[in-house]
Amino acid sequence: MKSNITFGVSTWLWQSPFTTNSIALFPKIKSMGFDVVEIPLENPSLVDVAQVKQALSDNGLTPTVCIVFGDDKDLTAADPIFHDNCFEFAKRCFEQAKALEVNFVAGPLYAAVGKARLATDEQRKIEWDRSVRNLGKLASLAREHALQIALEPLNRFESDLINTADEVMRLIGDINEDCVKVALDGFHMTIEENNIRKAINSVGDKLIHVQVSENHRGIPGTGLTPWQDFADGLKDIEYNGAMVIESFTPEIRELAAAVNIWRKLADDQDSFAKQGLEFLKRTFND
Repeated sequence: MKSNITFGVSTWLWQSPFTTNSIALFPKIKSMGFDVVEIPLENPSLVDVAQVKQALSDNGLTPTVCIVFGDDKDLTAADPIFHDNCFEFAKRCFEQAKALEVNFVAGPLYAAVGKARLATDEQRKIEWDRSVRNLGKLASLAREHALQIALEPLNRFESDLINTADEVMRLIGDINEDCVKVALDGFHMTIEENNIRKAINSVGDKLIHVQVSENHRGIPGTGLTPWQDFADGLKDIEYNGAMVIESFTPEIRELAAAVNIWRKLADDQDSFAKQGLEFLKRTFND
């Protein structure tokens, strides 16, 4: 069966945060051969959605949207103000996502990114239950905007709550909301999964979004990722969504520090995108 995967790239590869001016990247992204551009909404107040939507149309690009919760936004926190911050931020992002006519927002929305500690079993249970309860509320908010949310497992250095496909499926089962789905990122999977093909199969039709880079966050095809297992897993479940290259520019020091990128991963970011896309098309379009 021929793959129906469409290929995209995150604007994080070049810039952070995404602003209205980031649409200047769109002609280049399209000329490289991408059909999808991932928009990370870090600060919705910096984005004129009407201009972004027009630029997407002008360049023949389809958007996807991802968001993350920072230190002041945490659905597992004891203080409800952190939950309220999540809901307020998510509502603004959901409004923009709806205006961009996407049907889901992806990200590790169950907790603040970077919350990784050796918590007791009792504390983990408390925070798990908070996450389940608050993600139920977030799911209701997403439905009001005709959206799904795709929860992304992170590696152990970025989250102590959800690291694997099995864990995210257990979380989704506890939430028990039809609009809650899964996003998988190959970078995190190479750290946490025993078998990438089996992990993808365990998620099945809950998988609605895929992000990739190498195991070292570099250009796909230049590291240790078992790409054939990845391709076989996606074929097994007949995945037909987007596959987005997600990595980060070392030129934005705050962003590079947040994701622990201490060295250049390519000669330049344009080469990263071009070489990565060529490899992905060879691997996943057979």
